[in-house]
Amino acid sequence: MGTSSVTLEFQAVHDHFRPQILRYLTRLVGEGEAEDLTQSVMLKVSEGLPNFRGDSSLSTWIYRIATNAGLDRLRRITIQPLGEVDVESDEADVPQGAQAPSVETTAIREEMNACIREFIERLPENYKTVMVLGELEGFKNDEVAAILGLSLDTVKIRLHRARQKLHKELGAGCSFHRDEDGELACDRKPVTAIAFRRRG
Repeated sequence: MGTSSVTLEFQAVHDHFRPQILRYLTRLVGEGEAEDLTQSVMLKVSEGLPNFRGDSSLSTWIYRIATNAGLDRLRRITIQPLGEVDVESDEADVPQGAQAPSVETTAIREEMNACIREFIERLPENYKTVMVLGELEGFKNDEVAAILGLSLDTVKIRLHRARQKLHKELGAGCSFHRDEDGELACDRKPVTAIAFRRRG
């Protein structure tokens, strides 16, 4: 394959995957680190693409590079909040007029997303990666296994335990209820109450 062909191929790969990798790394390491890390990942993809043999799918290969880079960064930094990143990012592609949620509904969704993001951030590294890949990025269990280099059974076990832990943490940190419109909402419990429960 000629140099020009590789360049053109990488451009197509870059245009397709860069937004996905940026979103993934934002969820994994935080908004403050994601941009620079995405640049580094795409550079590694550019360098490795000519030697990519197709032993796995292209997306699996790229996400594996991104995951390794993200985990390496997580081990060297204090995890930063995910800020204003919307877990329900698909809504960004819908015309604003078509969405038309009420101010109250929007506030409730933002509060729910903030709660979930905050508690996902607190999960141990091995649980956090499977949750972000499986629940937020939408990969199937076998794809998560390929990206992380784990057995399918290990991924299933980690996902199960991660969901249990997240459910427990959310229950300890938030009080869930239905508002007057029937929307699920949450109120954060006082820190002292959470600390008391954990001590008990």
